[in-house]
Amino acid sequence: MKKLRLNSLKEYSIFLWLVLIALLLISSAIIYQNTKVDQSLKIKSAIGNIYLKKIFKEITNNLEPRYTTFNYVSKAGDTHQSIINNLDIEESERKILLNSILREKSLKVLRINQKFTFKFDNLSDQKIIEFKIQTDKKNELLFYKPLGKIDFMTKKVTKNFTKNIVYKETVITTSLYDSAINLGIKPNIIIEFARLYGFQVDFQRDVWKNDSFQIIYEEYLNEDKKVVDTGEIIFANLNLQNNDLQLYKYEYEKDKIDYFDENGKSIKKTLMKTPINGARLSSPYGNRKHPILGYTKMHTGTDFAAPTGTPIMASGDGKVTKAGWCGGGGNCVKIKHNNTYQTVYAHMSKFGRGIKKGVRVKQGQVIGYVGSTGLSTGPHLHYEVIENGRKINSQKLKLPSGKILKGDERKNFEVAKIKIDVLKSNLISKIN
Repeated sequence: MKKLRLNSLKEYSIFLWLVLIALLLISSAIIYQNTKVDQSLKIKSAIGNIYLKKIFKEITNNLEPRYTTFNYVSKAGDTHQSIINNLDIEESERKILLNSILREKSLKVLRINQKFTFKFDNLSDQKIIEFKIQTDKKNELLFYKPLGKIDFMTKKVTKNFTKNIVYKETVITTSLYDSAINLGIKPNIIIEFARLYGFQVDFQRDVWKNDSFQIIYEEYLNEDKKVVDTGEIIFANLNLQNNDLQLYKYEYEKDKIDYFDENGKSIKKTLMKTPINGARLSSPYGNRKHPILGYTKMHTGTDFAAPTGTPIMASGDGKVTKAGWCGGGGNCVKIKHNNTYQTVYAHMSKFGRGIKKGVRVKQGQVIGYVGSTGLSTGPHLHYEVIENGRKINSQKLKLPSGKILKGDERKNFEVAKIKIDVLKSNLISKIN
């Protein structure tokens, strides 16, 4: 019996120990949870402290990334030095950058819309660690510093674009611009097309309904097959009243490219006949009753009615002698082309990027946009041509043609022309 009691006590003692251990575990868990809650409340209280908030905000506001990038696109009047001078760096570093650029022959001429990308190390004394300059549609020059060096090394980088040759043709039903847009042609290609034919065609009076055009040009596609840029026009044909005006792109000397007709004659002249595309001739040169002043006076220019914002092109290479307010002419630009010719463009809504007195412009460059500033009854361009100080009728101006290919130049051109004609036939066959 005694032995039986001892066994029972042992069994109860094991049970009691298990209960005791369970109570200890529960107590520990409760204490831990209370401590955790208490710590959480203290942290929340600290974070909610207004002074700590201010300190945290001050620290984060003053934090700047170590590496930053600055992008710039060149405009009319820029030089490599003026671009470098606008960078927030020391003068000694500016000299290093400029000397590095001037050593590269491919960068000898700074073009409009050339892209620059500068990478800064904000913790370094020499802040620019690398920079890139676009050389053409597909390539750029990378300037980089080898480890521990001050001077830059260069490397040519080819962008991962695919060049595609595009052929488009259509009948003009409303306007050249609308017809081209409906074909999916990019606006910059349309402007270039208008510039090429602007020497010999008045797009308001010479282009009729059911005339047509053909064009072959380059476009660049990214890895997703999306058009990211356009290149050069290779061939163009404007059929006006069953007369073909064909133009072929041809490099007649190294890096010298022009457009020639089928007879090897350059279409380039001193001035374009029409410095605006898609406009209506609203008031010709000559005597007229002024629409605002009410009396008859000599109209010394040609008016082209067009929607506000329509681009206006420089009709020839030259230097801007005025870009500002011209009284009754509103916002106007005056360009001196040579010792003989000057042109005036009035009533602009705004000026083109970088257009100011003293800058040089290229033929076909956008210098402003159609508006109705000054004495004007509606949006239009007032265009004047001044010959030897005398205002003349721009639409009757006879200008000498450009280069005419002869001899071996003409033979080489004929070969290039045949290649383009074959290319055109192949592209047309793929459509059909």
